[in-house]
Amino acid sequence: MAVDPRSPELAENDFVAMMNAVRMCVLLHDAETKRILWANPAACEMLEWDVAELRPLTASDMSSSAQQYDRVLGRAWLQVAAERGMNRVEWHYRSRSGRVIPTDALAVRVELAQGPAVMVQFRDIEREQEIERQLRLTTSWVDALAHHTSAIALMLDPSGEVRFATDSAVAVLGASAGEPLGRLTDRGRVRVDGRASTWDEVVRRADPVAPVRLEVPGAEPVWLEGSLERLKVVGGEALLMLLHDVSDRVQDEVRRERESRRENYLARYNAMGDMAMAIAHELGQPLAAAGNFLAGVRSGVADERLRYGLDSAVRQIERASTIVGSLRAFVGHLEHPSQVADLNDVVEECLYFVRLRADAAGVEVEFRRSPDVVPVRCERVLTGQVVLNLCFNAVDEMAECPPDRTVVIGTGVEGGEGVLTVDDRGRGFPRDPFEESFTAKEHGSGIGLALSYRIITRQHGRIWAERRAGGGSRFGFALPLDAPR
Repeated sequence: MAVDPRSPELAENDFVAMMNAVRMCVLLHDAETKRILWANPAACEMLEWDVAELRPLTASDMSSSAQQYDRVLGRAWLQVAAERGMNRVEWHYRSRSGRVIPTDALAVRVELAQGPAVMVQFRDIEREQEIERQLRLTTSWVDALAHHTSAIALMLDPSGEVRFATDSAVAVLGASAGEPLGRLTDRGRVRVDGRASTWDEVVRRADPVAPVRLEVPGAEPVWLEGSLERLKVVGGEALLMLLHDVSDRVQDEVRRERESRRENYLARYNAMGDMAMAIAHELGQPLAAAGNFLAGVRSGVADERLRYGLDSAVRQIERASTIVGSLRAFVGHLEHPSQVADLNDVVEECLYFVRLRADAAGVEVEFRRSPDVVPVRCERVLTGQVVLNLCFNAVDEMAECPPDRTVVIGTGVEGGEGVLTVDDRGRGFPRDPFEESFTAKEHGSGIGLALSYRIITRQHGRIWAERRAGGGSRFGFALPLDAPR
Protein backbone atom coordinates (compact mmCIF):
# COMPACT_ATOMS: atom_id res chain seq x y z
CA MET A 1 0.00 0.00 0.00
CA ALA A 2 1.32 3.45 -0.92
CA VAL A 3 1.80 5.80 2.04
CA ASP A 4 1.83 9.10 0.12
CA PRO A 5 -0.14 9.42 -3.11
CA ARG A 6 2.32 12.13 -4.26
CA SER A 7 5.15 9.56 -4.18
CA PRO A 8 3.63 6.27 -5.32
CA GLU A 9 7.14 4.77 -5.67
CA LEU A 10 7.66 4.82 -1.88
CA ALA A 11 6.11 2.28 0.47
CA GLU A 12 5.68 2.46 4.25
CA ASN A 13 8.83 0.47 4.97
CA ASP A 14 10.88 2.87 2.80
CA PHE A 15 10.28 5.69 5.30
CA VAL A 16 11.48 3.47 8.13
CA ALA A 17 14.63 2.69 6.14
CA MET A 18 15.26 6.38 5.52
CA MET A 19 14.76 7.25 9.21
CA ASN A 20 17.27 4.55 10.15
CA ALA A 21 19.80 5.85 7.61
CA VAL A 22 19.62 9.56 8.46
CA ARG A 23 22.57 10.95 10.52
CA MET A 24 20.37 13.36 12.48
CA CYS A 25 19.64 11.79 15.89
CA VAL A 26 15.93 11.12 16.54
CA LEU A 27 14.14 10.15 19.74
CA LEU A 28 10.40 9.51 19.80
CA HIS A 29 8.56 10.25 23.09
CA ASP A 30 4.98 9.51 24.04
CA ALA A 31 3.22 12.89 24.14
CA GLU A 32 1.52 12.18 27.48
CA THR A 33 3.98 10.13 29.53
CA LYS A 34 7.14 11.43 27.84
CA ARG A 35 8.66 7.94 27.92
CA ILE A 36 10.90 6.95 24.99
CA LEU A 37 9.14 4.91 22.32
CA TRP A 38 11.92 4.62 19.73
CA ALA A 39 15.35 5.92 18.68
CA ASN A 40 17.04 5.81 15.33
CA PRO A 41 20.55 4.27 14.97
CA ALA A 42 22.25 7.69 14.96
CA ALA A 43 20.77 8.51 18.39
CA CYS A 44 21.71 5.06 19.74
CA GLU A 45 25.29 5.52 18.51
CA MET A 46 25.66 8.95 20.14
CA LEU A 47 24.04 7.94 23.49
CA GLU A 48 25.73 4.49 23.49
CA TRP A 49 22.48 2.63 24.23
CA ASP A 50 20.31 0.50 21.98
CA VAL A 51 16.55 1.06 21.66
CA ALA A 52 15.68 -1.57 24.27
CA GLU A 53 18.04 0.07 26.78
CA LEU A 54 16.77 3.57 26.01
CA ARG A 55 13.05 2.84 26.41
CA PRO A 56 12.98 2.66 30.23
CA LEU A 57 15.37 5.63 30.71
CA THR A 58 14.25 9.06 31.91
CA ALA A 59 15.77 12.51 31.49
CA SER A 60 17.85 12.16 34.66
CA ASP A 61 19.42 8.97 33.25
CA MET A 62 20.53 10.48 29.91
CA SER A 63 20.93 14.23 30.54
CA SER A 64 23.62 16.39 32.11
CA SER A 65 23.48 16.61 35.89
CA ALA A 66 23.52 20.40 35.74
CA GLN A 67 20.45 22.06 37.23
CA GLN A 68 19.25 23.50 33.94
CA TYR A 69 18.89 19.94 32.55
CA ASP A 70 16.75 18.61 35.42
CA ARG A 71 14.10 16.00 34.59
CA VAL A 72 11.27 18.41 35.37
CA LEU A 73 12.66 20.95 32.86
CA GLY A 74 13.12 18.20 30.29
CA ARG A 75 9.49 17.12 30.58
CA ALA A 76 8.40 20.76 30.46
CA TRP A 77 10.05 21.56 27.11
CA LEU A 78 8.64 18.34 25.64
CA GLN A 79 5.18 19.33 26.93
CA VAL A 80 5.42 22.73 25.20
CA ALA A 81 6.06 20.91 21.90
CA ALA A 82 3.13 18.57 22.54
CA GLU A 83 0.81 21.50 23.16
CA ARG A 84 2.11 24.05 20.63
CA GLY A 85 3.47 21.76 17.96
CA MET A 86 7.19 22.71 18.21
CA ASN A 87 9.87 23.75 20.72
CA ARG A 88 13.62 24.26 20.31
CA VAL A 89 16.29 24.32 23.02
CA GLU A 90 19.95 23.61 23.64
CA TRP A 91 19.95 20.36 25.64
CA HIS A 92 22.94 18.57 27.08
CA TYR A 93 22.57 14.77 26.86
CA ARG A 94 24.83 12.34 28.73
CA SER A 95 26.03 9.11 27.09
CA ARG A 96 26.42 5.74 28.78
CA SER A 97 30.17 6.43 29.26
CA GLY A 98 29.39 9.76 30.99
CA ARG A 99 30.31 12.12 28.15
CA VAL A 100 28.14 15.26 28.24
CA ILE A 101 27.04 16.18 24.70
CA PRO A 102 25.71 19.67 23.95
CA THR A 103 23.03 19.47 21.25
CA ASP A 104 20.64 21.64 19.29
CA ALA A 105 17.33 19.86 19.96
CA LEU A 106 14.06 20.40 18.07
CA ALA A 107 10.91 18.79 19.50
CA VAL A 108 7.98 18.41 17.09
CA ARG A 109 4.49 16.97 17.78
CA VAL A 110 3.61 14.15 15.42
CA GLU A 111 0.37 12.18 15.07
CA LEU A 112 0.99 8.43 15.11
CA ALA A 113 -1.57 5.68 14.50
CA GLN A 114 -1.63 4.93 18.25
CA GLY A 115 -1.85 8.59 19.27
CA PRO A 116 0.20 11.81 19.53
CA ALA A 117 3.97 11.71 20.09
CA VAL A 118 6.87 14.14 20.34
CA MET A 119 9.75 13.56 17.93
CA VAL A 120 13.03 15.10 19.14
CA GLN A 121 15.66 15.75 16.46
CA PHE A 122 19.08 16.68 17.83
CA ARG A 123 22.68 16.98 16.71
CA ASP A 124 26.04 17.28 18.46
CA ILE A 125 27.10 20.96 18.50
CA GLU A 126 30.19 20.58 20.71
CA ARG A 127 32.57 21.22 17.81
CA GLU A 128 30.48 24.16 16.60
CA GLN A 129 30.58 25.68 20.07
CA GLU A 130 34.35 25.25 20.24
CA ILE A 131 34.71 26.90 16.85
CA GLU A 132 32.44 29.71 18.02
CA ARG A 133 34.55 30.16 21.16
CA GLN A 134 37.70 30.27 19.05
CA LEU A 135 36.09 32.79 16.72
CA ARG A 136 35.10 34.99 19.66
CA LEU A 137 38.62 34.73 21.04
CA THR A 138 40.13 35.51 17.64
CA THR A 139 37.74 38.42 17.26
CA SER A 140 38.83 39.77 20.64
CA TRP A 141 42.49 39.44 19.57
CA VAL A 142 41.83 41.25 16.31
CA ASP A 143 39.92 43.94 18.20
CA ALA A 144 42.82 44.33 20.64
CA LEU A 145 45.29 44.50 17.75
CA ALA A 146 43.17 47.04 15.90
CA HIS A 147 42.18 49.32 18.76
CA HIS A 148 44.30 48.68 21.84
CA THR A 149 47.89 48.38 20.68
CA SER A 150 50.62 50.80 19.68
CA ALA A 151 51.64 48.56 16.77
CA ILE A 152 51.50 50.22 13.35
CA ALA A 153 50.11 47.49 11.10
CA LEU A 154 48.46 47.65 7.68
CA MET A 155 46.87 45.03 5.44
CA LEU A 156 46.92 45.98 1.77
CA ASP A 157 45.85 44.43 -1.49
CA PRO A 158 48.39 44.09 -4.32
CA SER A 159 47.32 47.46 -5.80
CA GLY A 160 48.29 49.26 -2.57
CA GLU A 161 44.74 49.82 -1.28
CA VAL A 162 44.63 49.77 2.53
CA ARG A 163 42.09 47.15 3.65
CA PHE A 164 42.83 47.12 7.38
CA ALA A 165 44.81 49.37 9.72
CA THR A 166 45.33 49.52 13.45
CA ASP A 167 44.20 52.67 15.22
CA SER A 168 47.86 53.63 15.65
CA ALA A 169 48.41 53.36 11.90
CA VAL A 170 45.28 55.43 11.18
CA ALA A 171 46.52 58.19 13.50
CA VAL A 172 50.04 58.20 12.04
CA LEU A 173 48.67 58.44 8.50
CA GLY A 174 46.68 61.52 9.48
CA ALA A 175 43.23 59.97 9.00
CA SER A 176 40.23 59.92 11.31
CA ALA A 177 38.52 56.82 12.70
CA GLY A 178 36.23 55.20 10.15
CA GLU A 179 37.65 57.20 7.24
CA PRO A 180 38.60 55.10 4.17
CA LEU A 181 42.39 55.24 3.84
CA GLY A 182 42.51 54.57 0.09
CA ARG A 183 45.88 53.90 -1.51
CA LEU A 184 48.90 54.00 0.77
CA THR A 185 50.87 56.08 -1.74
CA ASP A 186 48.22 58.82 -1.39
CA ARG A 187 49.10 59.06 2.31
CA GLY A 188 52.88 58.83 2.21
CA ARG A 189 56.01 58.26 0.15
CA VAL A 190 57.44 54.75 0.04
CA ARG A 191 61.23 54.50 0.10
CA VAL A 192 63.56 51.57 -0.51
CA ASP A 193 67.35 51.61 -0.01
CA GLY A 194 67.19 55.30 0.96
CA ARG A 195 65.46 56.46 -2.24
CA ALA A 196 61.89 57.14 -3.32
CA SER A 197 60.26 54.08 -4.87
CA THR A 198 57.03 53.10 -6.61
CA TRP A 199 54.52 50.77 -5.01
CA ASP A 200 54.97 48.21 -7.81
CA GLU A 201 58.72 48.06 -7.13
CA VAL A 202 58.17 47.51 -3.42
CA VAL A 203 55.67 44.71 -4.10
CA ARG A 204 58.14 43.00 -6.46
CA ARG A 205 60.78 43.07 -3.74
CA ALA A 206 58.44 41.45 -1.21
CA ASP A 207 59.39 37.87 -2.07
CA PRO A 208 58.15 37.03 0.48
CA VAL A 209 59.39 39.93 2.65
CA ALA A 210 61.26 43.19 2.02
CA PRO A 211 62.43 46.11 4.19
CA VAL A 212 60.54 49.35 3.58
CA ARG A 213 60.46 52.93 4.84
CA LEU A 214 57.44 55.23 4.69
CA GLU A 215 57.58 59.03 4.87
CA VAL A 216 54.29 60.66 5.92
CA PRO A 217 54.46 64.36 4.93
CA GLY A 218 53.30 67.11 7.24
CA ALA A 219 54.47 70.14 9.17
CA GLU A 220 56.84 67.69 10.88
CA PRO A 221 57.28 64.64 8.59
CA VAL A 222 56.85 61.25 10.24
CA TRP A 223 59.31 58.51 9.26
CA LEU A 224 58.25 54.89 9.62
CA GLU A 225 60.41 51.84 9.05
CA GLY A 226 59.63 48.14 8.92
CA SER A 227 58.79 45.32 6.53
CA LEU A 228 56.34 44.40 3.79
CA GLU A 229 55.40 40.73 3.64
CA ARG A 230 53.45 38.85 0.98
CA LEU A 231 50.72 36.57 2.39
CA LYS A 232 48.47 33.92 0.86
CA VAL A 233 44.82 34.54 1.72
CA VAL A 234 41.45 33.26 0.54
CA GLY A 235 40.91 34.55 -2.96
CA GLY A 236 44.51 35.52 -3.72
CA GLU A 237 47.27 37.50 -2.03
CA ALA A 238 47.54 40.28 0.54
CA LEU A 239 50.43 42.31 1.90
CA LEU A 240 51.17 42.88 5.58
CA MET A 241 53.13 46.02 6.46
CA LEU A 242 54.53 46.28 9.98
CA LEU A 243 56.13 49.62 10.86
CA HIS A 244 57.62 51.51 13.78
CA ASP A 245 58.26 55.22 14.18
CA VAL A 246 61.90 56.18 13.54
CA SER A 247 61.33 59.93 13.21
CA ASP A 248 63.64 60.73 16.13
CA ARG A 249 66.42 58.64 14.61
CA VAL A 250 66.02 60.20 11.17
CA GLN A 251 65.98 63.70 12.69
CA ASP A 252 69.16 62.85 14.63
CA GLU A 253 70.78 61.73 11.38
CA VAL A 254 69.76 64.99 9.69
CA ARG A 255 71.01 66.97 12.68
CA ARG A 256 74.37 65.15 12.67
CA GLU A 257 74.71 65.72 8.94
CA ARG A 258 73.91 69.42 9.38
CA GLU A 259 76.43 69.70 12.22
CA SER A 260 79.03 67.97 10.07
CA ARG A 261 78.36 70.45 7.25
CA ARG A 262 78.53 73.27 9.78
CA GLU A 263 81.90 72.08 11.08
CA ASN A 264 83.14 71.80 7.52
CA TYR A 265 81.84 75.30 6.83
CA LEU A 266 83.57 76.75 9.88
CA ALA A 267 86.85 75.15 8.85
CA ARG A 268 86.49 76.60 5.36
CA TYR A 269 85.40 79.95 6.76
CA ASN A 270 88.47 80.16 8.98
CA ALA A 271 90.63 79.32 6.00
CA MET A 272 88.82 81.97 3.97
CA GLY A 273 89.51 84.54 6.71
CA ASP A 274 93.20 83.78 6.60
CA MET A 275 93.20 83.94 2.81
CA ALA A 276 91.22 87.20 2.84
CA MET A 277 93.74 88.82 5.17
CA ALA A 278 96.62 87.65 3.01
CA ILE A 279 94.95 88.76 -0.22
CA ALA A 280 93.95 92.12 1.24
CA HIS A 281 97.51 92.69 2.40
CA GLU A 282 99.03 91.76 -0.95
CA LEU A 283 96.51 93.51 -3.22
CA GLY A 284 96.54 96.95 -1.64
CA GLN A 285 99.77 98.18 -3.24
CA PRO A 286 99.16 96.72 -6.76
CA LEU A 287 95.68 98.23 -6.87
CA ALA A 288 96.98 101.65 -5.82
CA ALA A 289 99.73 101.45 -8.43
CA ALA A 290 97.27 100.41 -11.15
CA GLY A 291 95.10 103.39 -10.29
CA ASN A 292 98.03 105.78 -10.47
CA PHE A 293 99.16 104.39 -13.81
CA LEU A 294 95.67 104.75 -15.30
CA ALA A 295 95.36 108.29 -13.96
CA GLY A 296 98.67 109.18 -15.60
CA VAL A 297 97.63 107.70 -18.93
CA ARG A 298 94.27 109.47 -18.82
CA SER A 299 95.87 112.88 -18.56
CA GLY A 300 97.41 112.44 -22.00
CA VAL A 301 94.32 111.01 -23.77
CA ALA A 302 92.04 113.23 -25.83
CA ASP A 303 89.59 110.63 -27.17
CA GLU A 304 86.37 110.83 -25.12
CA ARG A 305 85.49 107.18 -25.53
CA LEU A 306 88.92 106.12 -24.37
CA ARG A 307 88.78 108.58 -21.46
CA TYR A 308 85.39 107.11 -20.45
CA GLY A 309 86.86 103.61 -20.52
CA LEU A 310 89.84 104.70 -18.41
CA ASP A 311 87.52 106.47 -15.95
CA SER A 312 85.43 103.31 -15.62
CA ALA A 313 88.53 101.22 -15.02
CA VAL A 314 89.74 103.65 -12.36
CA ARG A 315 86.31 103.52 -10.70
CA GLN A 316 86.43 99.73 -10.57
CA ILE A 317 89.95 99.77 -9.10
CA GLU A 318 88.93 102.31 -6.46
CA ARG A 319 85.95 100.15 -5.50
CA ALA A 320 88.20 97.08 -5.33
CA SER A 321 90.60 98.98 -3.05
CA THR A 322 87.71 100.02 -0.81
CA ILE A 323 86.42 96.42 -0.64
CA VAL A 324 89.88 95.11 0.24
CA GLY A 325 90.24 97.69 3.01
CA SER A 326 86.80 96.95 4.41
CA LEU A 327 87.44 93.22 4.25
CA ARG A 328 90.61 93.56 6.30
CA ALA A 329 88.75 95.49 8.99
CA PHE A 330 85.74 93.14 8.92
CA VAL A 331 87.75 89.90 9.21
CA GLY A 332 89.90 91.30 11.97
CA HIS A 333 87.13 92.60 14.29
CA LEU A 334 83.87 91.26 15.73
CA GLU A 335 82.51 94.38 17.41
CA HIS A 336 79.16 95.93 16.47
CA PRO A 337 79.60 98.06 13.35
CA SER A 338 79.82 101.74 14.21
CA GLN A 339 78.91 103.07 10.77
CA VAL A 340 75.43 104.32 9.93
CA ALA A 341 74.29 104.29 6.32
CA ASP A 342 71.06 104.91 4.45
CA LEU A 343 70.13 101.52 2.95
CA ASN A 344 68.69 103.40 -0.03
CA ASP A 345 72.12 104.91 -0.73
CA VAL A 346 73.84 101.54 -0.39
CA VAL A 347 71.54 100.14 -3.07
CA GLU A 348 72.03 103.21 -5.32
CA GLU A 349 75.79 102.67 -5.18
CA CYS A 350 75.32 99.08 -6.31
CA LEU A 351 72.79 99.73 -9.09
CA TYR A 352 75.47 100.71 -11.61
CA PHE A 353 77.10 97.26 -11.33
CA VAL A 354 73.77 95.41 -11.14
CA ARG A 355 72.52 97.04 -14.34
CA LEU A 356 75.78 96.23 -16.14
CA ARG A 357 75.15 92.54 -15.37
CA ALA A 358 71.42 92.79 -16.13
CA ASP A 359 71.82 94.58 -19.47
CA ALA A 360 74.20 91.90 -20.70
CA ALA A 361 71.62 89.23 -19.77
CA GLY A 362 68.60 91.10 -21.17
CA VAL A 363 67.03 91.50 -17.71
CA GLU A 364 65.17 94.58 -16.44
CA VAL A 365 66.00 95.95 -12.96
CA GLU A 366 63.38 97.88 -10.97
CA PHE A 367 64.31 99.66 -7.72
CA ARG A 368 61.37 100.42 -5.42
CA ARG A 369 63.12 102.87 -3.12
CA SER A 370 61.69 103.64 0.30
CA PRO A 371 60.36 107.24 0.36
CA ASP A 372 61.95 107.63 3.81
CA VAL A 373 65.55 107.34 4.91
CA VAL A 374 66.46 103.83 6.10
CA PRO A 375 69.36 104.41 8.53
CA VAL A 376 70.97 101.09 9.46
CA ARG A 377 74.11 100.27 11.42
CA CYS A 378 76.36 98.34 9.09
CA GLU A 379 79.71 98.06 7.32
CA ARG A 380 78.64 99.97 4.22
CA VAL A 381 80.91 98.42 1.59
CA LEU A 382 80.46 94.80 2.61
CA THR A 383 76.70 95.28 2.99
CA GLY A 384 76.80 96.56 -0.58
CA GLN A 385 78.53 93.33 -1.56
CA VAL A 386 75.62 91.38 -0.09
CA VAL A 387 73.21 93.52 -2.14
CA LEU A 388 75.28 92.80 -5.26
CA ASN A 389 75.37 89.08 -4.55
CA LEU A 390 71.59 88.79 -4.08
CA CYS A 391 70.92 90.89 -7.18
CA PHE A 392 73.48 89.02 -9.32
CA ASN A 393 71.89 85.68 -8.32
CA ALA A 394 68.44 87.02 -9.27
CA VAL A 395 69.71 88.35 -12.62
CA ASP A 396 71.40 85.01 -13.40
CA GLU A 397 68.17 83.18 -12.52
CA MET A 398 65.99 85.44 -14.68
CA ALA A 399 68.38 85.09 -17.62
CA GLU A 400 67.31 81.41 -17.70
CA CYS A 401 63.57 82.10 -17.42
CA PRO A 402 62.01 84.19 -20.22
CA PRO A 403 59.74 86.02 -20.93
CA ASP A 404 59.08 88.16 -17.80
CA ARG A 405 62.70 89.03 -17.05
CA THR A 406 62.45 91.60 -14.30
CA VAL A 407 64.25 91.79 -10.98
CA VAL A 408 62.63 94.01 -8.33
CA ILE A 409 64.72 95.50 -5.52
CA GLY A 410 62.89 97.06 -2.56
CA THR A 411 63.82 98.85 0.66
CA GLY A 412 61.74 99.78 3.69
CA VAL A 413 61.41 99.87 7.46
CA GLU A 414 59.69 97.07 9.38
CA GLY A 415 59.58 96.60 13.13
CA GLY A 416 62.72 98.51 14.04
CA GLU A 417 64.75 97.11 11.16
CA GLY A 418 65.84 98.31 7.77
CA VAL A 419 64.80 95.71 5.19
CA LEU A 420 66.02 94.98 1.67
CA THR A 421 64.31 92.46 -0.64
CA VAL A 422 65.20 91.14 -4.09
CA ASP A 423 62.33 89.46 -6.03
CA ASP A 424 62.54 87.35 -9.16
CA ARG A 425 60.09 85.21 -11.13
CA GLY A 426 62.46 82.32 -11.58
CA ARG A 427 62.27 78.63 -10.78
CA GLY A 428 62.44 78.98 -7.01
CA PHE A 429 64.61 76.70 -4.87
CA PRO A 430 64.01 73.13 -3.60
CA ARG A 431 65.26 73.80 -0.03
CA ASP A 432 66.51 76.63 2.17
CA PRO A 433 69.74 77.80 0.48
CA PHE A 434 71.06 79.15 3.79
CA GLU A 435 71.00 75.65 5.30
CA GLU A 436 73.83 74.71 2.95
CA SER A 437 77.31 75.92 3.85
CA PHE A 438 78.22 76.38 0.20
CA THR A 439 75.75 76.46 -2.67
CA ALA A 440 76.06 74.29 -5.75
CA LYS A 441 75.83 76.75 -8.64
CA GLU A 442 77.00 75.46 -11.98
CA HIS A 443 79.23 78.51 -12.45
CA GLY A 444 81.07 80.49 -9.79
CA SER A 445 82.60 79.60 -6.45
CA GLY A 446 79.35 78.77 -4.71
CA ILE A 447 80.26 80.74 -1.56
CA GLY A 448 78.29 83.95 -2.27
CA LEU A 449 75.30 83.15 -0.07
CA ALA A 450 77.50 81.70 2.67
CA LEU A 451 79.54 84.92 2.79
CA SER A 452 76.37 87.04 2.65
CA TYR A 453 74.94 85.12 5.58
CA ARG A 454 78.12 85.65 7.58
CA ILE A 455 78.35 89.35 6.78
CA ILE A 456 74.73 90.09 7.74
CA THR A 457 74.62 87.93 10.90
CA ARG A 458 77.90 89.39 12.19
CA GLN A 459 76.24 92.78 11.90
CA HIS A 460 73.43 91.56 14.19
CA GLY A 461 71.04 91.22 11.26
CA ARG A 462 69.15 88.39 9.68
CA ILE A 463 68.96 87.06 6.12
CA TRP A 464 66.41 84.76 4.50
CA ALA A 465 64.97 83.23 1.35
CA GLU A 466 61.33 82.40 0.62
CA ARG A 467 59.16 81.26 -2.25
CA ARG A 468 56.88 83.92 -3.73
CA ALA A 469 53.15 83.20 -3.98
CA GLY A 470 53.14 84.06 -7.70
CA GLY A 471 56.22 81.93 -8.43
CA GLY A 472 59.90 82.66 -8.12
CA SER A 473 61.90 83.65 -5.06
CA ARG A 474 62.43 86.48 -2.63
CA PHE A 475 65.80 86.95 -0.95
CA GLY A 476 66.18 89.59 1.72
CA PHE A 477 68.01 90.80 4.77
CA ALA A 478 67.24 93.08 7.70
CA LEU A 479 69.66 95.20 9.76
CA PRO A 480 69.05 97.09 13.00
CA LEU A 481 67.99 100.70 12.56
CA ASP A 482 70.20 103.37 14.09
CA ALA A 483 68.63 104.28 17.42
CA PRO A 484 67.89 108.02 17.69
CA ARG A 485 70.03 109.87 20.24
